[in-house]
Amino acid sequence: MISKEYFVHESSYVDEGVEIGKGTKVWHFSHIQGGTKIGEYCVFGQNVNVGNNVVIGNYCKIQNNVSLYEGVELQDYVFCGPSMVFTNIIEPRCEFPQQGSEFYKKTLVGYGASIGANATIVCGHDIGRFAFIAAGAVVTKNVPDYALMAGVPAKQIGWMSRHGVKLGSADAEGIMTCSKSGWKYQEAVPGVLKCLDWPEGKEVESRKWEVNLGLG
Repeated sequence: MISKEYFVHESSYVDEGVEIGKGTKVWHFSHIQGGTKIGEYCVFGQNVNVGNNVVIGNYCKIQNNVSLYEGVELQDYVFCGPSMVFTNIIEPRCEFPQQGSEFYKKTLVGYGASIGANATIVCGHDIGRFAFIAAGAVVTKNVPDYALMAGVPAKQIGWMSRHGVKLGSADAEGIMTCSKSGWKYQEAVPGVLKCLDWPEGKEVESRKWEVNLGLG
């Protein structure tokens, strides 16, 4: 099925009541369930399942074999690596099923965050903006903005820049510099990192054309 606004491969299914923004592409063997809202210019790989009432922002990339269950919300520019896992119930039991939105814990993944392949996000926790979850990590608590998380359970092992580079040690003034962009970062208070060279809530407009053409 092809639309003027978005593309869905003929092997995939989109249920009634789904909203999909322009430029989004849904590839092979995927299923988008009712009530879900998907923004513009997202890409869904092979065998992706999106549950009911999921909210996905603009420019997100969902790699192969990912399931986004009800209760999950992705802000703009979120990357979900191959076979990473979201959950939406803390204590599942087949004998005593918990079905319905009232049982599902919310998970918010912030703007620009990246989740590596085979990572697991235990529901009921927020992933901060520009956070970076390493492959195979199991997240069991809230994650600060820009935090680099790894291990089982995941622990913070450093900071990542907005451009996806691990930040080195701070200088005498407490400033860390991204080796890719030259942007500077500093902890405003312990455990809270801020970018000094770009407004926290502002999109980098020059990136849009690259993403639209598949270059970013």
